[in-house]
Amino acid sequence: MPGPISGKVSIVGIGQSEFGRFLPDSQLGLGAKALRAALADAGLERSDIDGLSLHMGWPLGADYDRIAEVYGLEVDYVHQAWTHGRFVTSTLQHAAMAIATGMAQVVACITAICFTRERQILGGPGDHEGMREQGATHGENPVFGLTSPAAGAAFAMQRYMADYGVTSAELAAVPVALRRHALLNPHALMKTPLTLEAHQASRMIVDPLRLFDCSLVTDGAVVVLLASADRARDLRQRPVQIAGMQGIRSGRSEFIFAPPNLGINQQPVARVTPRERDMAVYRMAGIDRAAIQGFYTYDAFSPLVLFALERFGFCGPGEAARWVQDGRIGPGGDLPVNTSGGLLSEAHVCGWNSIAEMVRQLRGEAGSRQIPSASCLQWGTCWGDSVILRC
Repeated sequence: MPGPISGKVSIVGIGQSEFGRFLPDSQLGLGAKALRAALADAGLERSDIDGLSLHMGWPLGADYDRIAEVYGLEVDYVHQAWTHGRFVTSTLQHAAMAIATGMAQVVACITAICFTRERQILGGPGDHEGMREQGATHGENPVFGLTSPAAGAAFAMQRYMADYGVTSAELAAVPVALRRHALLNPHALMKTPLTLEAHQASRMIVDPLRLFDCSLVTDGAVVVLLASADRARDLRQRPVQIAGMQGIRSGRSEFIFAPPNLGINQQPVARVTPRERDMAVYRMAGIDRAAIQGFYTYDAFSPLVLFALERFGFCGPGEAARWVQDGRIGPGGDLPVNTSGGLLSEAHVCGWNSIAEMVRQLRGEAGSRQIPSASCLQWGTCWGDSVILRC
């Protein structure tokens, strides 16, 4: 049976700034452009917004009070997460729950990023997170010289390759497919086709991750506006409903950049996927997994796509690397993944570019990359949280 949120909250507007590197606008300036575009898209005014759910906190963002002040908002509800890709889903979920419980009527989910301005803190000597004495959540540990988020994904992929006989050439199917999507997207930064040969010839970043297995470093902003289903019916755009959702999974079986029980960090090694507890999102949405027409995930590194597909049962443990071959996740494939190009080939906007893309797909506005008759799409990550959108 559908859950208590299902069908009661809708995405009613999306907006984005330009995406690029070393853009002249500040973080707040990029966010303002995206907010203005989202309001115009929905047919709303600033005065209609009474809630904020922000994905742009310390150390890469302004606080909520400054956001409200600068953007001229008066809000009754605030949620704020710091700028980590893993908080895309919870930022969206907090907005949906605020509306469903009557704490707000229209909530703006905002992320604005200037990664190229802040590049000195990403893996370098000024990296507040990577240089934490106890390490950080991606597997960074300065004791061992690991201050890059790529380290944890690389370790997980090394173990996965050893356990299942997977090769780097098979992993290349992920960035190659996402580049094919990006070539159909006018907003995407990467405009050159990516071949297996180019992937294999690219330099190693953290073994086994090569250059094209790692996300872009970019600037940009995305705003997503949510409202109640009743309010949504009177607005400009066809509403996109939040059908189901589930939260971040955490515990001894979990490591953010690995499937459950792969044996990384303190994980046990008895792998069973999909787990019943990770299928809650389908139960809340009242659908079977087979109804999903496109899958979207946080693709900061190529292996995360494989791990997410396995987590939600699109294929079994150790099967994803072969399952994604032959264009299966590319344009026209059985299960298109990250049809905007994602973080690997469109831009790194912490995954919000994929949320905006899902809305475009469900509205039928994706042009040459449109999934035919798209009506049910899923965002899900390898750390287990998920949202299902439908029209």
